[in-house]
Amino acid sequence: MPIFGDVLKTAFQKRATLLYPFEKRDVPSDYRGKVEIDYNRCVGCGLCVKDCPAAALELVTLPSGNKKPRYYLARCTFCSQCVESCPRKAIKMTQFYELASYNRRIEVVEPCGISY
Repeated sequence: MPIFGDVLKTAFQKRATLLYPFEKRDVPSDYRGKVEIDYNRCVGCGLCVKDCPAAALELVTLPSGNKKPRYYLARCTFCSQCVESCPRKAIKMTQFYELASYNRRIEVVEPCGISY
């Protein structure tokens, strides 16, 4: 049977996969991971919200009266359109890619001063 020859031939070769999560691959420098918003630089203009094709950003009003974006991680397609449209460079793409969670609340990034 030819299958046993294939099994013996490949049984002693170096494996082609990583033992994730114990071994992690380096991501490229231009990798588009989780979005990070610097709320100190944000002026609340709303361009990121307007340009987001997945509606992952929503403009909310803080108790102080200022407007800031709320980020929904579960909706984001990581297209980086919000990064391109932000005039203050307050939004950037990180290299963080381990985004799975059992808690939906941590998938929503609230601006300071907002809570459920």
